[in-house]
Amino acid sequence: MKHFSFGYFVQEGVRSIGTHGLMSFAAVCMIVACLLIMGSFSLVAVNAGHMLGDLQEENAFLAYVDESYDQTQCDALEAQIETVPNVASVTFISKEEAKENYLQGREDVELFTDLPDEVFRDRFSIHVTDIEAFEDTVEQVRALTGVVNITAAVEIAEGFVIVSQVASAIAIILIGILVLVSLFIIANTIKLATFTRREEIAIMKMCGATNSFIRWPFVVEGLILGILGATIAFFLQWGVYSLISTAIVEYNAASLIVVLPFGSMALRVYGGFLLAGVLIGAGGSSIAIRKFLQV
Repeated sequence: MKHFSFGYFVQEGVRSIGTHGLMSFAAVCMIVACLLIMGSFSLVAVNAGHMLGDLQEENAFLAYVDESYDQTQCDALEAQIETVPNVASVTFISKEEAKENYLQGREDVELFTDLPDEVFRDRFSIHVTDIEAFEDTVEQVRALTGVVNITAAVEIAEGFVIVSQVASAIAIILIGILVLVSLFIIANTIKLATFTRREEIAIMKMCGATNSFIRWPFVVEGLILGILGATIAFFLQWGVYSLISTAIVEYNAASLIVVLPFGSMALRVYGGFLLAGVLIGAGGSSIAIRKFLQV
């Protein structure tokens, strides 16, 4: 494409936006609405994934050590556990530390405070890297010599995996449906604007203009509308997200829900909006103009 041709296409695209202001405004509003819906679903999915990730990181199991093992043997066993695939970290907890942890919140109960250290057993707190391989990791640690018992919430770990997979699948399906709906709506909105210029397009075709020469101003117009809609949607999304996150923080006294700050995701959100806006705007224009090129 020649330089002067590209300049002409941009000029024609901008002129068309100004000439058909009402339809251009409608197209931008539709892009903004579609992006806000997609963005909201995506941000909910991202926050849900982050919360599930935090829960997964906190998911650990305890491996109890043979009572006959001394500190040297415990150190050797710890080194063995660290070599097990999928083990992220291993923390040794002595009998005394286990007793202190157990007595937290029970200091006023004399029955518990008089418990001897021997009631408790040395143990390892083991965190995993991949929660999906949690059960396999537990079994490999259980098979090590010196490990006499294991406390592990395998069912909870499996529940985390199922919830994470379902949440991701729903988010992908919803976003995919919204993209298709957005393309359909934008294509029809731009088609209405293009309909008023059908005679102009027919005359250009009869004068020998190529399909590309006619199509590109409309594609540039859709591109500009997409970028404009993406930028407006981004700032609106920021405002809506900030209001909702502030409300959640104020009424979430137990801190059960953790909301990521929008600033940490701003560049990715704007990049995603910009890409989606360009694809929807330019793609919708290309679809809309196709019918009128068949003269």
